Order: sequence, then C-alpha cells, then structure tokens
Amino acid sequence: MCQVYGYSQRRICKALGQSRGSYRKPRKHRSDEKALTEDIIRLASKYGRYGYKRITALLKAAGWHINHKRVERIWRQEGLKVPNRHKKRGRLYLNDGSCIRLRPCWKDHVWSYDFVADRLHDGTKIRFLTVIDEYTRECLKLKVGYKLKAHNVLEALTDIFIERGLPDYIRSDNGSEFTAKVLQDWLKRLDVKTAFITPGSPWENGYNESFNGKFRDELLSQESFYTLEEARVLTDQWRYHYNHIRPHTSLGYKPPAPLAKIKDKGIANAQPLSLITTNQEHYNSTPGLLNGG
Repeated sequence: MCQVYGYSQRRICKALGQSRGSYRKPRKHRSDEKALTEDIIRLASKYGRYGYKRITALLKAAGWHINHKRVERIWRQEGLKVPNRHKKRGRLYLNDGSCIRLRPCWKDHVWSYDFVADRLHDGTKIRFLTVIDEYTRECLKLKVGYKLKAHNVLEALTDIFIERGLPDYIRSDNGSEFTAKVLQDWLKRLDVKTAFITPGSPWENGYNESFNGKFRDELLSQESFYTLEEARVLTDQWRYHYNHIRPHTSLGYKPPAPLAKIKDKGIANAQPLSLITTNQEHYNSTPGLLNGG
C-alpha cells in the first residue's frame, strides 16, 4: 500500500490497526518450533479432550523446557480446541450452615466407589465398578462385567485390601450392591467405616462422579467394545495411563502415581513421548487380547 498509494508507513499501519513494530521486526521462529508443533498436534490428536495446559504437562514430562504460554500460542495458531473454563464449585452445606462433606486428608483416608454402565457393539449391557482414593485421585480398581453384584464388589475390595491395605472410610451411594448385609458385615469386621451419601444427591460423591465423567469422556465415548475381554484390556490400559501418565489439574498437572519422581536437586527422569504409546502398541500387537483370545 505504501508503494501503490504513496502513503507513509505510520499512516497505513494506523489505518490497518497494525503495530509498526510488528511490521518492522517480523517474528523470528525458534529452531525447535516445527518439532514442538508436531508434538503438540500429535498429543492433541491422541488425547482429544485434553486442553493446552495438560498437553504442556505431558510435553514437560517428555523433556521439553517450555511454558504454557508458548504452547497456548501454538495451540491457537493451529486452530486446536481450547476448552471453556468451568465455574468453581462451592462446598456442600446443610440448611444450618454445617459442612456435610467428609474431606479426605491423607492417603487411604477416604475411598469411594460407584458403577458406570455402557454397552458392547451388539447392544449387550456391561458395567464398570470404579474405585478411587479421593486424596491421591488414584484409580484403585476398574472391574468390568455383565452383571456386578455385592459379591463382585466384595471380591474387588478384597484384591485391593490385600495389595494396598485398609482405608478409614469408603464412600458410596445407597445402591443395593453397596448396602448388602454381607458386604456391610464384612467391612464392619475389618473396621472399615462406610459413608453413604444422601439419596438422590450424587454431588456428595463428587470425587468419584468426577472420575466417572473423565472415564466416560476419554474412553467409553471414544471406543466401541466388541467383546467383554476387549473392554477389560482397553480399560486396564486407560487405568494405567490415568494413574501414571495423565496430568491431573488438582495435583498441579502431575499424575496420581507418576512413573518419574523428581529428585531433590530438581533432576527428573523425564519420560519420552514414545512411552506414552507403549501400551497401545503392545495391545495392538497382540490380537488375541482384543478378540477375546
């Protein structure tokens, strides 16, 4: 426009609403910009429900020395989705103003469990029992079956108790599987207290409900299960990723049970991006696992 109309640079930039500094000094791209962009796109494609902050945490774990601002710039430049921020939730109170939520204060203080329902490709109903530690956010168990009853819950808890020990409390709704006398008597003998939520108030079991939402959003809504065995394999794979790799916002974008622990001197054993797909490649290379073999 300066060459055609003969106007000054200052006047043209003012008319276009452009900074003269950006015109005189074009942006210089870093030497690693292309590689970083490729990694961001690859992770965003693999984990479609992750925002740029969680992608930043995965990149840092892989060895990138970056901050979230640079990732956000590339994220928007490539037209990737940026999830909307949610309104903060307040605490739960009774009418008299007293707090009714049992707050987890240490590891194995409060566990919670619940059921999630889904269907196989042919329409057959299946159920998932989810058990989490509310303090560490770790998923302790993901049991899959056509019908899960009180004795199945007892078996799942037995496996966890043997491996991890006993919790102080277990929180749940008032489903018949959780209120069954055989289960309640067994927990009472082990001195494990139960914390039942108010009927019709799932928000009182917020930690588990939040986990179930992530489980459905990131796995159940993305995968079509053809057999029960395939559902078990993919569920175990997702649970491993959730516990050891997936950054958790409430934990400072660290996984509940990280594979790499930061040492006192600040030197971390960073996990390369190749490890993130290790399990997927293992299951894909074992057809028998996915075909019920």
